[in-house]
Amino acid sequence: MSEPAGVRVLDDFAWDEVWGAAKGAAAPCFQCGVCTAVCPWGLVQKEPVNVRRLIRLAQLDADGWGEAIWLCTTCALCEVRCPRGVPVSEIILALRRLAWERRSVPKGLPTMLWAVHWDGNPWDQPPSQRQAWAKGLDLQPFTPEHEVLFYVGCTAAYDRRSQKIARSLVALLRAAGVSFGILADEPCCGESVRTAGQEGYLAEVVAANVRRFEEAGVRKLVAVSPHCLDMFRSHYPPWDGFRPLHYTEYLAELLDAGRLRFTREVRGTVAYHDPCYLGRRHGIYDPPRRLLAAIPGLMLAELPAAREDALCCGGGGGRMWLETHAGERFGDLRIREALGTGAEWLATSCPFCILCLEDSAKVLGAERLKVVDVTELAVRALGEASLPHPALSPTGGEEKGEGAPVRGAP
Repeated sequence: MSEPAGVRVLDDFAWDEVWGAAKGAAAPCFQCGVCTAVCPWGLVQKEPVNVRRLIRLAQLDADGWGEAIWLCTTCALCEVRCPRGVPVSEIILALRRLAWERRSVPKGLPTMLWAVHWDGNPWDQPPSQRQAWAKGLDLQPFTPEHEVLFYVGCTAAYDRRSQKIARSLVALLRAAGVSFGILADEPCCGESVRTAGQEGYLAEVVAANVRRFEEAGVRKLVAVSPHCLDMFRSHYPPWDGFRPLHYTEYLAELLDAGRLRFTREVRGTVAYHDPCYLGRRHGIYDPPRRLLAAIPGLMLAELPAAREDALCCGGGGGRMWLETHAGERFGDLRIREALGTGAEWLATSCPFCILCLEDSAKVLGAERLKVVDVTELAVRALGEASLPHPALSPTGGEEKGEGAPVRGAP
């Protein structure tokens, strides 16, 4: 008997497929709607990402369910608010894995994945240029005798704006007397592969990277990006002695040990933006604030939505590789919040946040507000004798040059 017009019959096979892909993660959900209510897309669109609706459409194998799943930035605000602890992001990524099977994938993602496969980075840049950011810094190849491996990551290695963060961190590590090295053949951590929903390929990337790190004798790793940190802490198998850190954690440790000192005044007010993958994902809220508070003359102003409540910049969950229309960018809202504090600087500690927030600041014409990384303010507070390279002067004289275009920048 044919189905009545406008009626869809629940497809048991489709439901089993969704259940299996999500590994039963949606089971505790009791349809309270909190995830929908707190989703930041509701601030810029008529409707936020409606997780309940997505799951139901997937169950029915209805047309259009594959579109909204690519909006999610995996910011985890819904997860910290969920009364049942449902891992909403994991459900979204599971649906993305099904979308690949059903050939319902946004234009641009296959190209990004091929770039990771052939060139080892999602920026579609040649491997031969991965160390171009370090020109003139005379960095050492990592050996087990070094205190830490400095893991630069793809964005800080290839994007010109983010390269300044990596160079600033080099100055801070050297000022603290840290013995560190880099990998000449540093691999991509695989974060963009994971958020694209390619679980099978991600397993290959992770296995190869673990072998490379073990062969190199890596134990303590300091990462520039919170997204890389999340991969190493949450999605890599642990091995003996391996301790991945975000640079704000490590610099705060150096500060506490008296190895890192800020002696130069930096007068002004700074507002700090909490990156989702540093804050909500790993609870790292205090270390970056401690670093800023240690800078003489610098005043810290909190944004209206801070720490666990922080608004996402819009760059996570693979959104860096997809187009976000004008007027729908979370960064615009964040810049307006920062302007309301009267701060001269909006500081953060994530390359994706830097790119998204700077883009929004330019679009809104917020010339008086400078978007900076925590390392860039910290370098200004170093004494003259601590500076190892003229490109890292405390007066902000970093190397000139516009950042590389951000593919689909939010």
